[in-house]
Amino acid sequence: MRQIFYRKEPFVAEKTKGSASYEAGDITVLEGLEPVRVRPGMYIGSTGPAGLHHLVWEVVDNAVDEAMAGYCTRIDVTILANGSCRVVDDGRGIPVEEHPQYPGKSAAEVVLTVLHAGGKFGGSGYKVSGGLHGVGVSVVNALSKELILEIDRNGDHHQLTFKDGGKPQGKLQVTGSAPKDRTGTTVTFTPDPTIFEEVEFRAQTVLERLQIMAFLNRGLEIRFEDQRKGREAKETFKYNGGIVDYVRHLNNSKESLFRKVGSYDQSEESQEVEVAFQWNTGYYESIHSFANGIATIEGGMHEEGFRKAITNVVNRYARKRNLLKEKEDNLLGEDIREGLTAIISVRLAEPQFEGQTKGKLGNVSIRSLVERATNEKLAEWLEENPKEGGQIVAKAVQASRARMAARHARDLTRRKSALDGAGLPGKLVDCSSNDPRECELFIVEGNSAGGSAKDARNPRNQAILPIRGKILNVEKARSDKILKNTEIQALISAIGAGVEADFDVTKVRYDKIILLADADVDGSHIRTLLLTFFFRQMTEMVNNGHVYVAQPPLFSTLVGKEKVYLRDDLAKAKFLEENPNHKNDFQRLKGLGEMDFDELRDTTMDPSKRALLQITVEQAALADQVCSILMGDDVPQRRHFIQTNAKDVRFLDI
Repeated sequence: MRQIFYRKEPFVAEKTKGSASYEAGDITVLEGLEPVRVRPGMYIGSTGPAGLHHLVWEVVDNAVDEAMAGYCTRIDVTILANGSCRVVDDGRGIPVEEHPQYPGKSAAEVVLTVLHAGGKFGGSGYKVSGGLHGVGVSVVNALSKELILEIDRNGDHHQLTFKDGGKPQGKLQVTGSAPKDRTGTTVTFTPDPTIFEEVEFRAQTVLERLQIMAFLNRGLEIRFEDQRKGREAKETFKYNGGIVDYVRHLNNSKESLFRKVGSYDQSEESQEVEVAFQWNTGYYESIHSFANGIATIEGGMHEEGFRKAITNVVNRYARKRNLLKEKEDNLLGEDIREGLTAIISVRLAEPQFEGQTKGKLGNVSIRSLVERATNEKLAEWLEENPKEGGQIVAKAVQASRARMAARHARDLTRRKSALDGAGLPGKLVDCSSNDPRECELFIVEGNSAGGSAKDARNPRNQAILPIRGKILNVEKARSDKILKNTEIQALISAIGAGVEADFDVTKVRYDKIILLADADVDGSHIRTLLLTFFFRQMTEMVNNGHVYVAQPPLFSTLVGKEKVYLRDDLAKAKFLEENPNHKNDFQRLKGLGEMDFDELRDTTMDPSKRALLQITVEQAALADQVCSILMGDDVPQRRHFIQTNAKDVRFLDI
């Protein structure tokens, strides 16, 4: 038997003539470069796809720093036909004169070959910048097979090539005149295949990052081009509305509570904050924070200040308008933030990030600024927009009531579990092993499929949980309704680790939670709903790699005496292309319940023969988007979403 699968695959940026010095003496040197190739993970996080793309971010961040300084209006990022990446900016260009601390070497060569060398540590090269450690472009050089540096400055075009992990091939040379008095820097690099697990850039990953950078730098134009054969593409991002446009973009797939996007900003001598916000009718908050253009995915002081202040401001407004009665408790922050989409962008001279990946901001002073700005400016916005203010409070009050109802439902679930011992659902066909590390739970749709799976399983370590039909779309329901749903209650009980804030991944009863649905449209619908449930209600289970999708075949055929299984129509077409003389008929396996247990065991349940897909956080988040968009009533929006996310949506077979 063979089983064959064919996978389906901020602030206005204007070029200005400032008085700030940016000469060779402004490039400050801290220490050498040698450790990078030995331990690349210390500098870029990993040598997998994330680390590979981190090289692009480091070069682009330098160009964005020029934009934040007011000297760059356009950045071009190109994936060349040979797979290399080129980043071009129209900033000032890296200084080309001899560096005072390194006789015989240009400042540009020092920047490319010495760690902690850059214009961000001293002098007046940059007021604010995203690159904190100054290791960016030198690390890119160290981890590249080849890097070509081109600089247009002082009317001349300079060039220097580096090879084999950052070794300069001679000195920086003037190769001609700068075209049309252009200034700026061009970096073209080829990642070293001996360092990285793969060296193929993913266009969609680059596009998503570039779009965010364009949102955060109002007026900055960022152009992307993919020149690889068969993948040719061009895209331009420029947002005159900055983060206000960003909020509109994020809420485009949702139903807004009101049309307006609120915003405010405030600045001090060495730091500034800009906030944009809008509520939608959904039940989840979406707060994105940035410091000097860097995404602070773990939050930090700026987020703390915003969260604290918005809670105080909305409660004061509700009391003042008598939207909250005297005897009623204050709204909690989570009630107020339900359905909130907000962007918090701060810029400061001395950012204190945690680690090279800059995941969390630690500056206490920025918390005070964000808190003061929100207390003052958001309060003013609510007074000026009473209709929207009333809608915000009304939604928060509903969220508060739902939160209390959900707590009551969780309490009932806990009490029931305590009374029932293990509290396992009656429909669960459990396995005999008590070691979660070897146990698997197959979630199947319907009793018929459950019966087939029960016969095909290994009873020692494989458990079966049949569910009935399409479960509740948790993207469109509050916690209290979710927790009352019979099928969801069965899932929670079987997995045994709680739900939402009470979820404890260490208590999961099965190492693998495997979604086993039919290989048709209804099956993909069920998978999408289940993935959204796990993404929203048991996030850590996805983060820790416990969620899988089984890939049952849709067709089978005989090749000689051997039965071959094909996942879908695409796999069938590919098979016929590779086997043009194949004469046997194809049997369509209509559903799991109609497959005999031998077929089910051989294709989806036997670990030595099956093809499981481990679900990533990104894939689960995509399922959540699909539940929000594709299962709504807005047909044009669904069509646009599918067109712009075609490759990823095919993962869900929708």
